[in-house]
Amino acid sequence: MKKEHIAVKADPGDPEDFDVSEAGLASALAERRARRGRPAGSDKKLISLRLDQDVIEKFKSGGPGWQSRINDALRRARV
Repeated sequence: MKKEHIAVKADPGDPEDFDVSEAGLASALAERRARRGRPAGSDKKLISLRLDQDVIEKFKSGGPGWQSRINDALRRARV
């Protein structure tokens, strides 16, 4: 099967305008990988923590940001 180069360029100022060529997709993936991880200036530390399943489900039921909500609950509960 022959690969075709597909590039979508209509209006350079249009945010919906993007390059779907192999090079464009590779560039987008590389940019995505570069943004992963801890934000600059963050003082948070990655740990492993075992929680009861019902606790996890309760926090997840609130949608995205469930880990931050757990962090907030722990911060309020600290002694």
